[in-house]
Amino acid sequence: MNEKPTRHILSLSGGKDSTALAVYMRDKVPEMEYVFCDTGEELPETYEYLDKVEAYLGREIRRLKNNREGFADLLAARKGFLPSPAARWCTQYLKIVPFEQYVGDDPAISYIAIRADEAHRKGYLSTKANIRARYPFIEDGITKSDVTRLLYDSGLGMPSYYEWRSRSGCYFCFFQQRNEWVGLLERHPDLFWKAAAYEKFDSTTGQRYTWVPRESLEELAKPERVRQIQADLDKREATRQGAKVRNTLLDLFTEDVSDSEEGCLICHL
Repeated sequence: MNEKPTRHILSLSGGKDSTALAVYMRDKVPEMEYVFCDTGEELPETYEYLDKVEAYLGREIRRLKNNREGFADLLAARKGFLPSPAARWCTQYLKIVPFEQYVGDDPAISYIAIRADEAHRKGYLSTKANIRARYPFIEDGITKSDVTRLLYDSGLGMPSYYEWRSRSGCYFCFFQQRNEWVGLLERHPDLFWKAAAYEKFDSTTGQRYTWVPRESLEELAKPERVRQIQADLDKREATRQGAKVRNTLLDLFTEDVSDSEEGCLICHL
C-alpha cells in the first residue's frame, strides 16, 4: 500500500506575520495549501486583506469553519461565560477544530509564523501525531523588520486595522486594549454594540461577564470614559517618545503588546 504524500499547510490569521510567511514560502513550496479558520466574527478589514493576499498568491485560501457550532451557539452552551485569556474556548472550537478536521489523518506539515526574534513563543501545536510543525522564520533568522519588508516589497503592505489595533483576531478579542475597543467603537459601532450585547450580569450570583476586566463595554463607551482612555494613551505615548530620545533601545516597548503577550497565536500571528 502506498503511503499518503505529506501535505504542506499554512494557516493565515489575517495578520502581518502569517501573511509574510505566505509571501516568503510561496515560491519555496509550490504545493502549499493556504487556509483561514473563519470564526464568522472577524473584522471587515480582515476579509478584505485576505482577498488581497489570495490575489497575490494566485492560489485559493480555503475558508474553514466549524459547521456545527458558531460563536453564539458555543456561548449559549456555556451559559454566557465569555472566553478570556484563561479560558480560550473560542480558539479551540472555532480555529483548532476546523483546522484538524481539514487535515484529517493525512501526514501534514503545519507552517507557523513565529519569528526568530520571538522564538520563545509557542504557536499552535497539534496533539495529532500526523501533524508536524515547522518554523521557517526561526530556521532562516527572519525578524520583525524582515516581515515588514516582505509585506511592503510584495505590494500587500500591512492590514489596515493596524492603524488602530495591535493584532488580528475577532472584533471582540479579549486581548484588545481599552483604546482598541474605543477604535472599534469609532470605526465599527455596530460590531462594538454587538460585542456589548454578549456581556451579561447574573443577578443571582452578582457575577458580571465582560470583555474588559472590571468594566462593561457600555461603561467604556461613555464619552467621558472615552476621553479618559484617549488621554491615558496620549500620556503613555508621550512617555515612550521621551524614552526613545533618551535611549533608542527602549523602542522595544509595545506595538507590541501583541508581541509581548502570549495571545492565541493561531488567531494572531
